Amino acid sequence: MGKTIRFGVSLDSDLLKKFDKLCEEKSYQTRSEAIRDLIRNALVQKEWEDPDKEIVGILSMVYDHHQSDLSQKLTEIQHDALDVIITSLHIHLDHHNCLEVLILRGTGYKIKETAEKLISTKGVKHGHLSMTTTGEEIL
Repeated sequence: MGKTIRFGVSLDSDLLKKFDKLCEEKSYQTRSEAIRDLIRNALVQKEWEDPDKEIVGILSMVYDHHQSDLSQKLTEIQHDALDVIITSLHIHLDHHNCLEVLILRGTGYKIKETAEKLISTKGVKHGHLSMTTTGEEIL
């Protein structure tokens, strides 16, 4: 980690008030911590844009396990993606609905491709991919 550098930022007073309110709502102790997080988030988002960069993703899906052959279809897609699926968690929400959470690690392209195949499978009620970083390049 490099040394800490101080620099000035010029902002419109109304924008600063909104930023301070956001910092308070998110429990930041200082503006500096909030700015560091904003910069890190931008850098992580930049990582996602490189389809060959190794990233991490969290895929959540809600589906009715009584839907004909749905569980089998999802399992087949997951078996085809063993190179990126690290682990999975399956929870029975009620008599019909299940929540499945997958942790994926691989290239952005492969993670997005796998997530899109799973989410678009007929019978999946909701799916969401949240992508993050391996942390290797974030300070």
